[in-house]
Amino acid sequence: MTSRTPSVTRPATRRLLSVCGALLAALLCALSFGASPAAAHAALTMTDPADGAVVKTAPAQVRLTFSEGVLLSRDSVRILDPKSNRVDTGNPAHVGGKSSTAAVGLRPGLPNGTYTVAWKVVSEDSHPVAGAFTFSIGAPSKTKAKVPSDAGADGTVETLYDIVRYVAYGGFAALVGGCVFAGLCRSSRAVQKLAVGGWVALFSATLLLLLLRGPYTNGEGIGGIFDLGGLGDVLSTKPGAALLSRLLLLGAAALFLAVLFGSYARRAADEDQGRRQDLAFGLAFGGTVLSVGIAATWAMAEHASVGIQSKVAMPVDVVHLLAVGVWLGGLGALVATLRTGEPIGRSAVHRFSRLAFGSVVVLVLTGVYQSWRQVGSWDALTGTEYGRWLLVKVGLVAVLIAIASVSRRWTGRLVDEPDDKADEKKADEKADEKTEKNADKKATEDEERTEDSDKTAEGTAADPVRTAQLARQKAAVDKATTLRARYGDLARGSLYRSVLAETVVAVVLLAVATQLSTTQPGRAASAVASAKDGGTAADTSPTVDPISVEIPYNTGPKSGRGKAIFMLDPALPGDNLIHVFTFDLADRPVDAAEVKVTLTLPKKNIGPLSVPLEHVATGHWSAKSFQLPMGGTWRLSLTVRTSDIDQVTETRTLKIGQ
Repeated sequence: MTSRTPSVTRPATRRLLSVCGALLAALLCALSFGASPAAAHAALTMTDPADGAVVKTAPAQVRLTFSEGVLLSRDSVRILDPKSNRVDTGNPAHVGGKSSTAAVGLRPGLPNGTYTVAWKVVSEDSHPVAGAFTFSIGAPSKTKAKVPSDAGADGTVETLYDIVRYVAYGGFAALVGGCVFAGLCRSSRAVQKLAVGGWVALFSATLLLLLLRGPYTNGEGIGGIFDLGGLGDVLSTKPGAALLSRLLLLGAAALFLAVLFGSYARRAADEDQGRRQDLAFGLAFGGTVLSVGIAATWAMAEHASVGIQSKVAMPVDVVHLLAVGVWLGGLGALVATLRTGEPIGRSAVHRFSRLAFGSVVVLVLTGVYQSWRQVGSWDALTGTEYGRWLLVKVGLVAVLIAIASVSRRWTGRLVDEPDDKADEKKADEKADEKTEKNADKKATEDEERTEDSDKTAEGTAADPVRTAQLARQKAAVDKATTLRARYGDLARGSLYRSVLAETVVAVVLLAVATQLSTTQPGRAASAVASAKDGGTAADTSPTVDPISVEIPYNTGPKSGRGKAIFMLDPALPGDNLIHVFTFDLADRPVDAAEVKVTLTLPKKNIGPLSVPLEHVATGHWSAKSFQLPMGGTWRLSLTVRTSDIDQVTETRTLKIGQ
């Protein structure tokens, strides 16, 4: 059966890899194209002046309120006049020490017109968010200021930043899982390569994140990584400090790796068990401290550090990350060991199986808490982007657990070996002895082949085709030898394929986890939606944005042509503020002899209700308090009279409170 195993299992492995690869490609496509382009975690909930408001005189400052704390820079809030010139003074600051607010002063004596407020901040959980709104002094006007259409980051920088974040998570899992597997299960060259590769990936990714942080938050291009001044600004922020701390901890982790795969590995065969146990205890303690510290660099700067119960959420997040690393990184170490064909006892696989089971239990417990904290309600679980990605993550974890149960069954069918460590050591020594005998046999065969080749050296040298043929034969023999070692028995081959499938799904799971870390939590998204709706979920009154309608008019003569702007705020049943502005064809405010407004609700036979307008300034009429009895589809009638005989009435339909 052994001689036939490679030919049977290789197609099965290829089919398994193709199915898992298709799953990975599909979910990575979903990650790339299914997510919103800007996953802002802090949302603007209120401004003073309000978006679109018209004020009589210029305010002393502009205030912004966000759904969570934000980090401010000197250009976080910029105010532009109609000619796109800056009119703000001083640096933005928090109001009353509240980190969820921002305010900036205005120059005195500003003329009438429409002003644009462009803002760009960084959420406390490290994600940039930007936007803009307008308000008018005296009356609206045309403006040359451009309103940003998205939240900030350059597309290339944002994509690269997300990829590097994913590499950092993968490197952490490989580093932690590889070290734990080497210390508790089995150390080998393949496991060492995995752990060291994880360290290199995590260190490189952290350094790149530190360089990309400035361009990422400031909306600059890739050239911003060379701005040393921007790097200094990054280091003064909480995310920058977390990244720098991670680099320092990884420096200490390099020494840990040198001891684990150097002195400790050499002591593995040392008969002085006391000295080995002392070293093992020191490595366990030091490794735990380093792992907790590295995991904390994520917890202190991302979701766990913001929102409710942050003091509880941060240590829970650290434990969650460590469990992920032990489980998923350990899977990588196991599949690497099986792939190389190195001997591994059933007891070692059993130890990892128990370790993985404990990690899964920890993941479930911490994951349930994190889900409650970040989602908050069943509606948010299905009604927000974060909740939907969380469901995908839960589904992938369920798939992993199902595959893991298959792996546990194949583990039980491995060649029986005693679970005792001493017996396992003897079994490993026998395996090593067998390997040495095979190596000696192979060396003898190689010598014989060398003698044969020497005899035909002249002919071979003269025949390059024969030389290439011999090289292909040697490569085929070496490959067959590796396959026989990997699939020496049915249980080992099946375990390898099962663990390989787990690893592939784990790669996709890490991608989903990375996407979750850049998506606004469901609880925050629901709170923002409630704030925009003007109240709590118990408030059943419908809410809409203020209404602004532009109505061209023509009373006959050339001087009677222009446009009127009707504004209704907040456009709800009850008390409302009404503004009417009139402009000529050059968009200059112009007075009319008379302006009248009536509102009618035909379906309820209400109206026409006359609006008592008061002339405020040139081309500006208003009614400070007008009561609308109910919502519905109202008909607006606007009458503009420009002379004793020239007037026109225009009608529009308004949906109020719908």
